[in-house]
Amino acid sequence: KSNEILRLNLILNNLVDSLPNVIQDDTLVNPRHLSDDKKTIKLFDYIVSNPPFNTDFSETRDALAGEGYKKRFFAGVPNIPNKKKESMAIYQMFLQHIIVSMKKGSGKAAVVVPTGFLTAATGIPLKIRQHIVDNKMLRGVVSMPSNIFANTGTNVSVVFLDAAGTKDDKVLLVDASNMGTKVKLEGTKNQRTYLSQEEMDTIVSTMNELKETDDFSVLVSLEDITNKKYSFSAGQYFKVKIEYVDLTPEEFQQKMAGYEKQLKEYFIEGHKLEEEILKGLGELKYE
Repeated sequence: KSNEILRLNLILNNLVDSLPNVIQDDTLVNPRHLSDDKKTIKLFDYIVSNPPFNTDFSETRDALAGEGYKKRFFAGVPNIPNKKKESMAIYQMFLQHIIVSMKKGSGKAAVVVPTGFLTAATGIPLKIRQHIVDNKMLRGVVSMPSNIFANTGTNVSVVFLDAAGTKDDKVLLVDASNMGTKVKLEGTKNQRTYLSQEEMDTIVSTMNELKETDDFSVLVSLEDITNKKYSFSAGQYFKVKIEYVDLTPEEFQQKMAGYEKQLKEYFIEGHKLEEEILKGLGELKYE
């Protein structure tokens, strides 16, 4: 079914030249896009992918963890959970497949990932991020607003890779999570977030120009990322700004008096709450 929808999508978008490339098979186990000698996977100049995040691939998991696949799945293969096999993090497999499918020295890729991937402290996600940084393949990252996709409520980000190398060892991290307008879907309790054309243009121009904007985008070095345990999250690199305000002695005393009054009110409220809790405990009876 998905294969037919993809073909229809290509036809509707006047991309019929790509129809021969649509092949139905298991890309992880049996990739069909191979080199001319059929011995290795084909390498591409450009890859754009929105891979599935969670899918049960327990039947092929052990085979994919075998020696024949180690070069492609360099960071490892997710284990099978005791419950909810459908929660297996298959996106980690596709991301590794994409990385090794990029043309050496020139290939570029844009991949949608769960935002949790950006900061996962252990396991396969960390190993993949380390591989990307150590091989200077990271071009940038954009963290998107929640509910940006119709088929998932998972927060997502887009990771941009460049096999040509990270320019000047600098990477642009963008936090676009506060962008967009939330719209409730008719007839449901769900809502979608829509980006305006202006917002999309802002993201694109910011990425292309490597532009830094307070609390939105930050330019960091690969060394900075390494020191932050390979975190790809823009928020962890934003500078904390402290604003100093000159006060007269009278203004200072006025502010302190206000804080003292507010604190006393909190103390009074706290004592009342303590008395109510103690009273409630005293009224409890064993039955």
